[in-house]
Amino acid sequence: MASMPTEQRQHARAPLELHVRYRRLNSFFADYTRNISRGGTFIETGTPLPLGTRFVLELTVPGRAEPFALSGEVIHAGARDGAVGMGIRFLWDDDAARIVFEEMVEGLMDRALGAHVSAGLLRGSRR
Repeated sequence: MASMPTEQRQHARAPLELHVRYRRLNSFFADYTRNISRGGTFIETGTPLPLGTRFVLELTVPGRAEPFALSGEVIHAGARDGAVGMGIRFLWDDDAARIVFEEMVEGLMDRALGAHVSAGLLRGSRR
């Protein structure tokens, strides 16, 4: 009997669809996230970037005039949770920008899941 894979995520995720743009070689792509957390996101795409690729993505968030420009790294690609795409880990050079982004993600989770549920998820993901 095969064992189930162990959950490797460090941060709770909310099932949110947000518009994301990124560049591959000399072309821009527009796709959607399937979920998001403080630490990363899953982008649905039929043409995922190679593992280890670092790139800049623009994430459009409702209620925010400008998209977030985020650095990310592809940490897995292929099918996951019934969707094809790539898992992205966010990379930060600036703690202040990271904190602003994490607070925005927590607000999105509150609106999507309810404050009580998201607070429980976020508590469980802090280490």
